[in-house]
Amino acid sequence: MFDIEENLKELPDKPGVYLHKDSYGEIIYVGKAASLKKRVRQYFRSHGAVDPKTATMVTHIAEFEYIVTRTEMEALLLENTLIKRWLPRYNVMLRDDKTYPYIKITMGEPYPRLLKTRILKNDGSKYFGPYADVSSVNRIIDLLRDIFRLKRCSHTEFPQGFRPCLNGHIDKCRGVCSGQADRDEYMKDIRSVVAFLKGGNREVIAYLKGRMKTAAEAMRYEEAAKYRDYITSALSVVEKQRVELLSSGNMDVILSTEPNDASVAQVTVFFVRDGRLVGREMHHLDAAAGSGKTEIVSAFLSQYYINQTIIPKEILLEAHIADEGLIEELLSKNLGGGVKLIVPERGKKRELLRLAQNDVDESVKRLDERLRAERERERELTDELCRVLCRTDTPSGPLRLEAYDISHTAGSGNVGAMVVFEGNKPIRSDYRRFKIRGEEKGDDYGSMQEMLYRRLKRGVALDKGFDRLPDLILVDGGAGHVRAAEQVTRALKLDLDVAGMVKDDRHRTRGLIFGNRETDLKATPTLFHLIGGIQEEVHRFAIDYHRGVRKSAAVRSQLDDIPGIGEKRRNALLARFGSIDAIKAAEEDEIGAVPGMNRSAAREVKAYFAGR
Repeated sequence: MFDIEENLKELPDKPGVYLHKDSYGEIIYVGKAASLKKRVRQYFRSHGAVDPKTATMVTHIAEFEYIVTRTEMEALLLENTLIKRWLPRYNVMLRDDKTYPYIKITMGEPYPRLLKTRILKNDGSKYFGPYADVSSVNRIIDLLRDIFRLKRCSHTEFPQGFRPCLNGHIDKCRGVCSGQADRDEYMKDIRSVVAFLKGGNREVIAYLKGRMKTAAEAMRYEEAAKYRDYITSALSVVEKQRVELLSSGNMDVILSTEPNDASVAQVTVFFVRDGRLVGREMHHLDAAAGSGKTEIVSAFLSQYYINQTIIPKEILLEAHIADEGLIEELLSKNLGGGVKLIVPERGKKRELLRLAQNDVDESVKRLDERLRAERERERELTDELCRVLCRTDTPSGPLRLEAYDISHTAGSGNVGAMVVFEGNKPIRSDYRRFKIRGEEKGDDYGSMQEMLYRRLKRGVALDKGFDRLPDLILVDGGAGHVRAAEQVTRALKLDLDVAGMVKDDRHRTRGLIFGNRETDLKATPTLFHLIGGIQEEVHRFAIDYHRGVRKSAAVRSQLDDIPGIGEKRRNALLARFGSIDAIKAAEEDEIGAVPGMNRSAAREVKAYFAGR
């Protein structure tokens, strides 16, 4: 048995990370310390001086571990890694890490491209973001691609005879594939794009104005008008400032709220670039009740900025935080220059904080109102579902609903789809697709059973991505589909409710079949709209998957029928031309220039399609 008192005596007076565990061995808190000996002892020696959250946590500590590091900076980095790995109950954690999109410039390519991505890779590319407004990211990318006529395709090699795509023909690209682009000029424009994304929009606006002036002086008035429109778009996308706040400078402003009833805190980041407020992001963090604002801000800074490519030299805070100097050192190291955490007491920066706080107060008020309305709606839906399912126990949270549907063409090419809802919200990350393997032709029941068996068996085995079992299984069909699904749940000895979503003569949702009894959903509008939406969503998901499989099979079957065209050549042709129609339209020399092809194989391709 772990003896806390004895292990406290063995703690070293060195920097490191400590892990508190409960009686089940689960890690409930990860912390860092300049001195493990002094810091860990404080949890068990304090008398009335700790906050309520810490006091509650200490009652659950059954044992602890620690990891010694060389420096306090190493401890900070390790703490951040372990928090993300173990998700301890009492730590403040950034919930939406890596969910926002970034703008990526593929600097590792000869002619870099501009992309939207949600995944950061150590591939030599430049990343900007994250951005909370996805539509703004799309507009920024489209604008910059159009202004600088950037390369859009993913090809990096262009063999002789490579045909430009539509973007090249309509002057949306400068023709890299045809050898018309000057790389020095291209990279000069890429540097302008980088400056733009770093907040230096004045330089880009000046560049566009120069192009407009040159075109106007040469009496190329249509071109001048085009650059005038680009300037207008650039200003509307990047400079959506509400007020000029400072005379100059780039900075971020960080404000937080305390955890709400759902143990969720909000941190808002305001971006100031060239003295103007240009954007705002809201982030939500899991934080136990009793977590203070300064603790939340400290955790946010170390987690949020750890992967950022753009860190301003000044970050404004409303109050000083613990480990302020250490976090400044960490951020400065990431930036490659000095970063200061500032708590302004007067002047324009203090006024900026006040304006930002008013904005946060209003947004929190609106969010709370939406959350209350959402909870009432979820409670109503849960109550209605429990009434239909004849449940006497009503869960405290929303039910997890999994809906299943089968799609095929005249009994062939059967595929299955599963969509997931929690309350009235789709959980798209949990959607799954199934290619049916062993069904009899046209056997919907057999297909449904195979899909359910594969899904639920993986759930019983606690396979990652399948380990959460549903509260209710919804099948697209009537009593026969319900009985088929129930046979699977009984075979796996699972006590799960199964209901069928039945439609009327117009193929619209009519009711739910449960326990040999149909409930007319039109009498309960809230439930009617939910089940109708779920039924449409699973049907759409199944059909989209089936169309994709069918289209892929059709394309591949045509190419597979051509003598001398195997899997590698087939894939190379599709990668080069993109479609069967494009291959048909291509010249024999173009087909022969595709990697892996030769003149003989190209003749076979042309001969095959000539006879069709």
